[in-house]
Amino acid sequence: MTDIRAEAPDGNSFRVAALYHFTRLPRFEDLRAPLQAVCDAGGVRGTLLLAHEGINGTIAGTDAAIDAVLAFLRAQPEFAGLEHKESRAGTMPFLRMKVRLKKEIVTMGVETVDPLRAVGTYVEARDWNALIANPDTIVIDTRNAYETAIGMFRGALDPKTRTFRDFPDWVRSNPGLGDRPKIAMYCTGGIRCEKATAFMKEQGFDEVYHLKGGILKYLEEVPEEESLWQGACFVFDERVSVVHGLKEGDHRLCHACRQPLTAEDTASPLHEEGVACVHCHGSRSEEDRERYRERKRQIAHAQKAGRRHLGG
Repeated sequence: MTDIRAEAPDGNSFRVAALYHFTRLPRFEDLRAPLQAVCDAGGVRGTLLLAHEGINGTIAGTDAAIDAVLAFLRAQPEFAGLEHKESRAGTMPFLRMKVRLKKEIVTMGVETVDPLRAVGTYVEARDWNALIANPDTIVIDTRNAYETAIGMFRGALDPKTRTFRDFPDWVRSNPGLGDRPKIAMYCTGGIRCEKATAFMKEQGFDEVYHLKGGILKYLEEVPEEESLWQGACFVFDERVSVVHGLKEGDHRLCHACRQPLTAEDTASPLHEEGVACVHCHGSRSEEDRERYRERKRQIAHAQKAGRRHLGG
């Protein structure tokens, strides 16, 4: 088994492309095999989700390989307007390539919500500060609790949701959201806000805005000295987090519960690398922890033999 997290060819970093596109895609099942083949041919790794409503995912590979995947996608009439966001990673941040068929490309579970029919007003990263600093604006983070724990925009409301499915109920249980005329919403890359703002419009909110390109675009374009962002942004790969300039953050991932960990968390006596952390120590049995220890031993054995264990 080869080490798929090795350094990029010639010492260059890997290119990471995050993308999504809402479109009518009744033939999404037919695209799975050719898309998987294009990714595999270039050694691209990551996850792409296909559904009747479009595509969503993040992939990494060499510049040429990522160009080939993007070209394939944009050659499809439904994805002609596909946009993506880029960053770099020193090592391959994904273990394998998966193209999956889903009911939704981001799961809210409200069948009536359609971002192609009604959605909030896009706000460019350079204009975001003025909007969220306006006293007439309520700012809402649409991400989940483990993401907001390591970073948020100053003054934003944190729904503390466990999954995106919980967001509609949170909105319905907070009638005070209508106390101010403007609602500004944001998420990691923009896709959750497409559905979240569509849902808010469906609920009768008029002035609904969302950050175009999400936190990632903001951290890429807005200078740190002008930023209203506090902390790091959780990303769904082995980098764990990114900061201003989309540089890799200092967080590590608990491989037992998948929560991001700070240096303080890893210094806790409750932390055991690959086995438990401050977030999950009390919710895992000793049987669970022994199973994780066995996985850790297998990973160490694979590394000693010069291989990459896929559970690592």
